[in-house]
Amino acid sequence: MRVQTLRQEGGLWRAWGETDVLELSCPAPGVMRLRLAAGARAAHMGFPRLPAKTSPMLAPVQPEPLPLAQVEAGSGEWRLNGGGLSVCIERQTGRVTVQELTLTESGEDVLGRVLAELESWDTSTDPLRRRTARLKAPPHHSYLGFGQKVGPLDKRGMHLTFWNTDCFPHHTDTDPMHLSVPFTTVLTSQGQAHGLFLDETWRTEIDVARRDPQCLELVSAGQELDLYVLNGPTPAAVLRRYADLTGYPPLPPLWALGAGQSRWGYTSAEEIRAVIAGYREHHLPLDSVYLDIDYMDAYRVWTWDKSRYPDPAGLVKEARAAGVRLLPIVDPGVKAEAGYDVYESGVAEGHMVRTARGDVLLGEVWPDPAAFPDFTRREVQTWWADLHKRFTDLGIAGHWNDMNEPASFSLRGPASAPGVTGFAVGAQDTEGKTLPYDARHGDRSHLEMHNVYANGMAEASRAGYAKHAPRLRPFILTRAGAAGIQRSAAVWTGDNASRWSHLQLSLPMLMGLGMSGIPFSAPDVGGFDLDSTGELLARWYQAGLGYAFLRNHASNFTAYQEPWRFGEPYLSVIRGALQMRYRLLPHLYTLAAQACASALPPLRPLALHYPQDPQARAEVSAYLLGEGLLVAPVLHANTSQRPVYLPGQGEGWAELFDLASFGEVYAGGQTVTAMAPLSSLPLYLKRGQAIATTDTAALHTTHARWEQLSWLAHAGPDGVTGGLYEDDGDGHGAHRLTRLRGERDAGRLVLVREEEGELPRVARSEQLHLLGLEDVTEVQGARTWHFDDGLLRVTLPEGWTEIRILSE
Repeated sequence: MRVQTLRQEGGLWRAWGETDVLELSCPAPGVMRLRLAAGARAAHMGFPRLPAKTSPMLAPVQPEPLPLAQVEAGSGEWRLNGGGLSVCIERQTGRVTVQELTLTESGEDVLGRVLAELESWDTSTDPLRRRTARLKAPPHHSYLGFGQKVGPLDKRGMHLTFWNTDCFPHHTDTDPMHLSVPFTTVLTSQGQAHGLFLDETWRTEIDVARRDPQCLELVSAGQELDLYVLNGPTPAAVLRRYADLTGYPPLPPLWALGAGQSRWGYTSAEEIRAVIAGYREHHLPLDSVYLDIDYMDAYRVWTWDKSRYPDPAGLVKEARAAGVRLLPIVDPGVKAEAGYDVYESGVAEGHMVRTARGDVLLGEVWPDPAAFPDFTRREVQTWWADLHKRFTDLGIAGHWNDMNEPASFSLRGPASAPGVTGFAVGAQDTEGKTLPYDARHGDRSHLEMHNVYANGMAEASRAGYAKHAPRLRPFILTRAGAAGIQRSAAVWTGDNASRWSHLQLSLPMLMGLGMSGIPFSAPDVGGFDLDSTGELLARWYQAGLGYAFLRNHASNFTAYQEPWRFGEPYLSVIRGALQMRYRLLPHLYTLAAQACASALPPLRPLALHYPQDPQARAEVSAYLLGEGLLVAPVLHANTSQRPVYLPGQGEGWAELFDLASFGEVYAGGQTVTAMAPLSSLPLYLKRGQAIATTDTAALHTTHARWEQLSWLAHAGPDGVTGGLYEDDGDGHGAHRLTRLRGERDAGRLVLVREEEGELPRVARSEQLHLLGLEDVTEVQGARTWHFDDGLLRVTLPEGWTEIRILSE
């Protein structure tokens, strides 16, 4: 018999047999935790108790588990109910089934749909596959998410490896990549959702019904498999439960949503000034310039090359006067050099990763040799956080963490003199360009802590700004990370290429990250590797309308790809795309605020809101920006039209190309053809939705208190809804949330404006452009109004709270 004894210990239930242990708990409503420890007797001294576990992937504060009650079960089974779920354990086989549990009006618990069927959990002598679990994968289930992965949105039929990897260049079939998030949102054919999250930092593989089309296989190099089953029943509910476990993101500053420019190869302060001047001379919006490794003094992190950047503080101040922030790169590799204070203090205080023999581990990144801070330990994070004062004293308000898988081009042996020099060693115990499996992070191995290395670095970054510039809302970007990275940083998807295929793969990758609890992510616009073209760059800027941030970044081995490098007509098209994004900033910023409260990403796959629609689940060439704005960019060369699938039987979608004017209205549930010459981006506004825009043509952001506001609205049979989040655009001050709600009844539409928050109002000009009414005879409460050809234009009075629109 696999498990023979069941005991309760507080909020925890433990089942065990001769060798194996299964611990069950209910961390929150709709969430069941299964801690599977096959072979626990041989692995743990305290058998049958498992060691206490603190996961770096979970939010730091976790609630006490909800009670589970043992109830009557079938012969040879145990059943526990609690938190709206029921779990059944077969004693003979160890099989586990997790189901919904609903309460009837008479107060009776009724079993509902099956969320997870664990068929087996086993041990192996393979050091990379020590624990394995197999779950049923019903044939019509789709598996969305799993973090940064290539391929379609539904990962069914793929074998995935979770081991953060410096993969330059990556391709359309590369796996693994920079980010490891073993979490998936599972959709049934009826559109019901649940989630599976494997809380394991160890190297992991997940086979999504590839080897066995009826099986989802989880494999870890660790001593157990810690699996969370999350109920929905909607995808949005799954994401919220996941964020409750792993944390919500902080709100980025408004300027981070504006346009950014970067290049590995901006070699001097004068070149940075020239980039900013080029944007301004060509009347292009710009909010940030990213500094790559060229600014450092001989690749010493936290230093500046004074021959090329003689006055960093002056440069930061000068750029800020032009409305531009400078964001330096920060790499974890610390140059191993006598006299370099960061290295010497890190070694003296024991902050560096060690070899299995206890020496400071040395590798090669840009500095050679380099040592690696052990960000998995809190005291090292505190030390690194204090180094951020070197940035904040200059007026820097954010940066990007790179090479933090961690990447190491080669490894060095033990140092022959105070931890500075070393000899090359073999890579037989190393997977990819990183540290060896047996490198030591305190009392843990690199095989265990590799995937969460970047999480600790990002946490140190956020702590550094909180300590040394507490009034700022910093923007921290990371290339690598694991589940929980969203608490500290936004993610860019690494070194892509200037290929149409990479533009195409960016959308399902961002959708997958959004469905993995990481709402703020984006690729390098235009492509990092190879030479871009004017057409590709223009279409990429259009596709990036809804990216969480918008950064043009290229390698020093490629042609310059600032927007003006390609001449006309591309410069004008890119300018139009940037102006469109800046007009949309009220909506984008509102979606960013929603993501911080609800975990819903701004850029969403159609499947998030239409999970029951097979075509929506498969759509990866268009996305929803919020719930109501569908973006359908052109993703192929020499193309002036494209098919667009409009989801939702009974829905209505109005053309709103380039945010310019309303066009045809189409019924949902069909594919239409959008005419999209180079200068055009197909957009569609859903019936019943309103989005906030501004008509102000700005060259950079200032604050998120909009002095000119235009609501673009498409009335439905029940009315219309919209929202607007406002604050100072930075810092931690007051905010205001405005809700636009319109109810339609018997020849009238009543629009009501509701507000909450302490942010003072600003004087503003406010317009309403409303589609979807057949006739209008009067608008009560408007300053002015005009109705023509189905479109109502209203000038709204200052401080309005209600508008009544009447028709015959």
